[in-house]
Amino acid sequence: MARILTGIQSTNVPHLGNILGAILPAIELSSKKENESLLFIADMHTLISRKEPHFIKESTMAVAATWLSFGLDTSRTLFYRQSRVPQVAELTWYLNCFTPFPMLANAHSFKDKSSRLSEVNAGLFTYPVLMAADILLYDAHYVPVGKDQMQHLEMAADIAKSFNHKMGHEVFTIPEALVDNRVMIVPGTDGQKMSKSYNNFINIFLPEKELKKVVMGIVTDSKGLDEPKNPESDNVFRIYKLLADNEKTETMRQNYLKGGFGYGHAKTALLELIIDKYAEQRRAFFNLTSNPTLIEKELALGELKANNLANQKLVQVRALLGYA
Repeated sequence: MARILTGIQSTNVPHLGNILGAILPAIELSSKKENESLLFIADMHTLISRKEPHFIKESTMAVAATWLSFGLDTSRTLFYRQSRVPQVAELTWYLNCFTPFPMLANAHSFKDKSSRLSEVNAGLFTYPVLMAADILLYDAHYVPVGKDQMQHLEMAADIAKSFNHKMGHEVFTIPEALVDNRVMIVPGTDGQKMSKSYNNFINIFLPEKELKKVVMGIVTDSKGLDEPKNPESDNVFRIYKLLADNEKTETMRQNYLKGGFGYGHAKTALLELIIDKYAEQRRAFFNLTSNPTLIEKELALGELKANNLANQKLVQVRALLGYA
């Protein structure tokens, strides 16, 4: 059985791009009988960029509520908060002592900010080691990653190999990347890739009035109501076709091509589609965030199991390092 580990940062409510590109594929992967799935909320990673306690707590609850509202089966998946498994911090220190400085200095997460060193904290510099500890602590075989995280996974594998070689024991499983070439690129409201960094995202859990404001703000060209329009170059249609079935998509396409159909009409159709398609998930999300004890109950089950696995691994590591 393959053990698959996925980590998600607690940086506010996951947006539509996160849902389509990461959450739904991961839930599908976890539902397969041949897989053992671990899914954690990387709330310790969040501290690198955000220090507000209320933000970290609220974001963690929102992320958990999103996954649960989309049907994550916690009886089949270890679902837990990174911070509730303190063994990961201990393992991070051990791995830090086996990680060469140049490796961390070459990490994209550091190099992108190395010209502004006053903004770099030690957490950002050693971020790849904490990520390695997240993976190696549980002997994960596969880690789903995008291109932006591939380097960090390669570093985790190198750190594991170095530790195993120097200690003379195969204590850590060497993780491999699980790359899905079908990963969906979801356009944002401005046409770029949907991202919180660009502030161009759609939060499907907003109250209807606020959600309408976001959808109506999607950038379009200036063609008038009566003019035919190119659906494939329009941001509204590009998002719509990711959510609609083939019949609805083709109807919308023909509306664009024949003219007499304005962008206001298209945005209204997209809004109605989002609200209708995700009605059940919206209700579940509001129920969970209004009753955080429901979320805590689900997370606590996974955290108990994750702590047991972490302890087993640290017993091995401590013994090899002379701390047993």
